Amino acid sequence: MTRLSVNLNKVALLRNSRHTGVPDVLKFARIAYEAGADGITVHPRPDERHIRAADVPALAALMQSWRPEIELNIEGYPDERLLRIVRSVKPEQCTLVPDAPDAFTSEAGWDFSGSDFALLRRAVAELKPLGCRVILFVDPDCPAVERAGETGADGVEIYTGAYAAAFRAGDPAAALAQCVATAKRANAAALVVNVGHDLSLANLPGFVAAMPEIAEASIGHELTADALEIGFAAAIKAYRDALNPV
Repeated sequence: MTRLSVNLNKVALLRNSRHTGVPDVLKFARIAYEAGADGITVHPRPDERHIRAADVPALAALMQSWRPEIELNIEGYPDERLLRIVRSVKPEQCTLVPDAPDAFTSEAGWDFSGSDFALLRRAVAELKPLGCRVILFVDPDCPAVERAGETGADGVEIYTGAYAAAFRAGDPAAALAQCVATAKRANAAALVVNVGHDLSLANLPGFVAAMPEIAEASIGHELTADALEIGFAAAIKAYRDALNPV
């Protein structure tokens, strides 16, 4: 079974457009849980434009009785700020991304060059004793995906935004082939294979059929957009079904 981790960033982004606390991130985490989500993902960026640092301990407290079956996944750049947040709540999974503080969104993976590699080795060494599964964000055509394991990490999350863009353009074959090849190489290196970015109910069927290695998909933007039409709980159920077709 492929796990669905519901990313709450866009719920928080909408909340932050007013000073009323609506919509309530904790309420939507509970809806996700009751609708069958396998996890909750948050990315507490330094500018706090969506999930705020204060949201993380509140979510961890809400999820205390659900965990570890329903996992908390914290994404972010492995600086001291993120590591401090992670140390405070000890999530089941921590996904490290190479975003600069002002990045619009996560669109590029680690290249495992000298400076990246050293940074990741240090971060993984700190995170693993906390009990976290450590996942590294990688490009769909990552030439050195096997090096993720050399950092001590447990797996990778393949960026699927390029595949989604190619799907929208009507020619996803080459982009899908890149994801498939990287997933196979990661799997052969005994790495967990997660995926995420712009996955939708439209583009998931062909993707899932070609990618049996997927352990987890983190989905937020498209799921939240669909929820505006069909409701948050219904969207979660639809995405779980799309990830695990009969």
